[in-house]
Amino acid sequence: MPVSPLVSIEWLGAHLADPSLLVLDIRSTESGGRVAFEDGHIPRALHSDYATDGWRSVKGGAGGLLPETTQVSALLGRIGVKPEHHVIIVSAGEAPSNFSASARVYWTLKVAGHEQVSILDGGYKAWRDAGKLEETGPSAPAGDDPYPVRPTGNLRAEADVVEKAIAESGATLLDGRSQAQFEGREKSPQVTRAGHLPGAVHLDHSKAFQPGTGRLLPLAELEQLFRRVPSGPVISYCNTGHLASTNWFVLSEVLKRPEVRLYDGSMSEWTQEPTRPVATDES
Repeated sequence: MPVSPLVSIEWLGAHLADPSLLVLDIRSTESGGRVAFEDGHIPRALHSDYATDGWRSVKGGAGGLLPETTQVSALLGRIGVKPEHHVIIVSAGEAPSNFSASARVYWTLKVAGHEQVSILDGGYKAWRDAGKLEETGPSAPAGDDPYPVRPTGNLRAEADVVEKAIAESGATLLDGRSQAQFEGREKSPQVTRAGHLPGAVHLDHSKAFQPGTGRLLPLAELEQLFRRVPSGPVISYCNTGHLASTNWFVLSEVLKRPEVRLYDGSMSEWTQEPTRPVATDES
């Protein structure tokens, strides 16, 4: 039976006893991190801090990059992920940026060749608000055997792929940041030059969520929202490949659009090279 990319708290509650499930709570420091996890979490869940445990790496001044294969292998091994596990990713569920963390972890697992991955819709907040059973205490001891990574090459766009897409108009470049950052009126400190990739289409990732929550819009509303993204190949990007993970997830996993990639380096990496073009609203 195919694994759904997004599962409900009701589904998880009904399947918690399944030994093939590995519930992965990724709450980071901004959401209380390990302390918050130990104060309350989904039964049997394991904890890995999205911000500090090595899910993203810094290279040459660019942040948010996919770690090397050996690092991903070691990270998944430390958590205890095995190829046969159905991994359920649980974020804090308090805001769109929390979901983006789930989507980025989901993408990393898929890039590593892990087949069965889902995100818990609404994250830990939805579970807690529904009064579901919880546990307290530290994350259970995990394994240390390296995960057998089998890299898949069709989900990631590196800088040379983006350069080719710009030169040949071979893919839609989808910018998931705020309108102000897209136009160049504001700039993230992680980026050296304000603006966007030439020819990019803008779709603020936060528009994919139910207002004031970390839950995605209903399917019909997502379909309507993402109709503005032209058909054909898509490269999703932002500042560090974090927020853009949401647009990637919706297009690729929920709406089942083919040929959707995430540029994990995004503007952080792109603007490290002064000769690479950057467009602004004025240009």
